[in-house]
This record gives sequence, structure tokens and C-alpha cells, in this order.
Amino acid sequence: MGDILVLNSGSSSIKFVLFGADFTKKLRGSAVEIGGASALSIGDQQDEISLPDHVTALDEIFRALKRHGIDFAGLTAAAHRVVHGGRNLKESQRVSDEVLAEIERCIPLAPLHNPHNLAAIHAVAELAPDLPQCVSFDTAFHATNPEVALRYALPDSEDEKGHRRFGFHGTSYESLSLCLPEISGQPLPKRLLALHLGNGASLCAIKDGKSVATTMGYSPLEGLTMGTRTGSIDANLVLAMASDLGVERTTQILNKESGLLGLSGSSDMRKLQSLGTERAQFAVEHFCYWAVRHAGSMIAAMGGLDGIAFTGGIGENDAKVRANILEKLSWLGVQLDEAANLQGSAKLHRDGSKVAAWIVEAEEERMIAHHAQKIMSAT
Repeated sequence: MGDILVLNSGSSSIKFVLFGADFTKKLRGSAVEIGGASALSIGDQQDEISLPDHVTALDEIFRALKRHGIDFAGLTAAAHRVVHGGRNLKESQRVSDEVLAEIERCIPLAPLHNPHNLAAIHAVAELAPDLPQCVSFDTAFHATNPEVALRYALPDSEDEKGHRRFGFHGTSYESLSLCLPEISGQPLPKRLLALHLGNGASLCAIKDGKSVATTMGYSPLEGLTMGTRTGSIDANLVLAMASDLGVERTTQILNKESGLLGLSGSSDMRKLQSLGTERAQFAVEHFCYWAVRHAGSMIAAMGGLDGIAFTGGIGENDAKVRANILEKLSWLGVQLDEAANLQGSAKLHRDGSKVAAWIVEAEEERMIAHHAQKIMSAT
């Protein structure tokens, strides 16, 4: 096996990481503000450069990699993160015409993400036609949820349109499940509450290594209070807003102007913690309260709790949020080691705690590289 190039293409950016065959990070970088005041960074170097579209951005990324001595003929594969795999793409795949057609069919389910994921795949095919490509799906890890968890109580005709729960952050949760035993030196807890807390936030109930419930649903809007998303909200209130403001304006408010931003004026948890105003404190408490409320649902789905793991930007770096959530869950038997939490140690619980608690660094790109290597080893 040779090196694997992992690409994560968003609406205005492409992040990339080059992994060796042993999954060490050899080089990373990003193209940002594509179509605007764009810039390309690779390693420690960043340059302002015109990147009008994703094809141009990938062309410049490939040029930069070649300047760093990367031989594309020697790569095992280019591997992509794709947000939505729908009902049919439930595991990582090598790119084929059939897979591309299925990703395209999922565009109505993820109109802000899948088109850009596809653009990167097509651009790589144009720039390096002999390079194999693989795809990993954010939704795939949650395909193990029971049907009763995935199905909304809607008529069959609506469910058949794809109006059901899918869940997201799956690559993060799968990576967490792989990395936690390496960190703890122990088997993965049988019933693990995983918290991916960042600007986008969700919880996952992982039982025997498989997702059995998660807080995000048909879209990433459902579930927890987030940076700019409302989290779960009464559908009739959404209808009332749409009637009053129109669908487009309501969509903008629910996804881009709500959450921490709507409650406080800022979506940045670090800024809210430093402000200390009553409004900022309320937003932080709202975030933690609803994380705990939804945690109860996840724990019920597993029939108990043996371990807790935090990941994501807030989960890994905000000791106050972790302490707030763990203190609210202390009735379950988790005993927080306050000093370890303040230091950001991997192990957060005291010796003798009935429930273990950990920090696990998000390693989504490495998980995608694992998927690609497994696929290519089998071909």
C-alpha cells in the first residue's frame, strides 16, 4: 500500500491530508474561500491565490503536492468524505459510475454538501484519471440503528421519499470507537455515550461498537443546540414561521441565525466563555442542558451507561462545558477528576468511578484513510 490522499470538500473550501501506509500524517493543507478572497495553505506555507472554482482549487492543490515531491502515480487512492449516502450507501465504496449516480440521487437530502463532494470527485478524475478514488459517508455508521429509530411516524409514501432519520458525524463516531481502546488500554465500553461537540453538535449511543441511536435526524438541524442551528424544534412552530416569513427566510434563521448565535449574538463558545455576560452564560447553559436532556434519550436506547467520550472542537477543548455536562450526569455514577479535566487529560474520571469518561481527538481523516486502504486491499 502506498500513500492515501484524503479530501474533504465543502461549499467554499477543500481540506486535504496525505497519509502514509501506516496512517501517519505526512502533509496537510487547505484551499479556502473558493470563489472569493481565496488562499492555499500547505504545511506551514500559505499563499493568496485565485481559486474561482473547485476544479481550479484541486489543480492548485495537486501542483503544490507535486512541488513537495508527491508522485500521484505512487498513491494508493484519493479518498473523499461524502456527507450523505442515503438509504443505499451504507458503507465506504470505491468510486464507480453506480456510486456516483447514487450520491447524485442523494443531493435533495444534502443540497449544501453532496454537490461539492461530487465536484471534488469529478475534479480528481479529470486531473488524475488513473488514480483510484474511494468515498466514506457521514451517514453510514448510523445504518445500524434499528428501523424504529430511523423511521418518523409518517405515512409510507413520505418515508419512501427519504423523509427519515439518517444521522451525521458518523465518521467521527466510528473513529472514536477505534481510537478509544488505544487511549484507555481497555476494551471499548459496552454502552458508550459519545458527544461530538463543535459548531455542529450531536450525540451517539454506541452499544457493542455499533450506533443504535443518534440525535441528528433527516438533516443536521435536529438534536442539540448548536453554533447557529436551533436543534430540535416543534414542527408546527416551523410551519408558523414559514407562513409568516416564507420558507427561504425560515430556513436561513433555523440553520444560520439560531443556536448559540441566536441566544447570545455569538456562535463562538470560547468568546461566550470569556464574555461572562448573563446572555452569554444563558447560551452556554442552554447548550449543556440540552446535551444532557438528549443524553438521557441515548442512555435509554442503550439500556444503561458504561462510558462517556467527548470529541470535536468544544468537546476536546472546553473544560467548563465538559464539567457542566458531567456534573449533570453525576447521578449515573461518573466522578469527574477536576484537575484532569482542567488539564485536558484524556482520562477525565477519578479512579473508582462507576462510569469512565474520556477525551478522544477527532480523527475523521484518518478513519477515511483506513476505509480507503481496506477497500484497495480487497481489490
